[in-house]
Amino acid sequence: MKTLIVGGSGFLGSELARQCVARGDEVAATYMTRPGALADVDWRPCDVRRREGVAALVAALRPSVVVNAAFRQAEWRSTADGAAHVALAAAATGARLVHVSSDAVFSGAAVHYDETSAPDPITPYGAAKAAAETAVQAIAPDAVIARTSLIVGDGRSTHEVLVHSLATGRISGVLFTDEMRCPVHVSDLATALLELAASSHAGVHHVAGADAVSRYDLGRLIARRDALDPDGLPAGLRADSALPGPIDVRLDCTMTQGRLRTKLRGARQFLG
Repeated sequence: MKTLIVGGSGFLGSELARQCVARGDEVAATYMTRPGALADVDWRPCDVRRREGVAALVAALRPSVVVNAAFRQAEWRSTADGAAHVALAAAATGARLVHVSSDAVFSGAAVHYDETSAPDPITPYGAAKAAAETAVQAIAPDAVIARTSLIVGDGRSTHEVLVHSLATGRISGVLFTDEMRCPVHVSDLATALLELAASSHAGVHHVAGADAVSRYDLGRLIARRDALDPDGLPAGLRADSALPGPIDVRLDCTMTQGRLRTKLRGARQFLG
């Protein structure tokens, strides 16, 4: 099977490519600025903001599966328009599409959100992700839209780098004790996405960890695992900051987990 990972040089994309290579897929992956380091991958430059370029690439590769893990948090054209361009290209070639979305589509007003919950974003990034979901559903109704949360994994994520920087005093700042999410391990997420790609399921799925933890408690778990002092991590309240965005968003993955063989572990388990 030929699999195309859009955004393959990113954190999640790299793990998706690694797993596809390991299981014997023919793998192509895109990058924006520089290719990933993984061998046995056909690395291709691609700017998802350019519809014609995306269409030409997918038409040339003719993949069976396209997983879209590309985004730029501060840029609508990449996150929203880019998702539509990928969906159009996948639909034109008959490829199976899995689109990676985010819990940022929710405001946090309801706290608990299942797959039937309607997006109500309160940030530009959340609005772009919600628009991307709408475009994918309209263009490729048989696609999977997989909403996830904070992605963590073996020291390589932005969250783990932040904890190390705070714990060693390289940067100043705080970890919020009131900002709740459901972190997922990157390998669990990638495995679940590929399992969904191989299934007949369509529509929205929630693929996040089993535990709801604060940013601060997540930091403490990371610090303990990495032999850092968790008591040295600075704490604060998101509610006291001027930062926009939801405070408490917990993805209910009950329906999706019932469809998966892959176990979506909680942060207390995979960081314990």
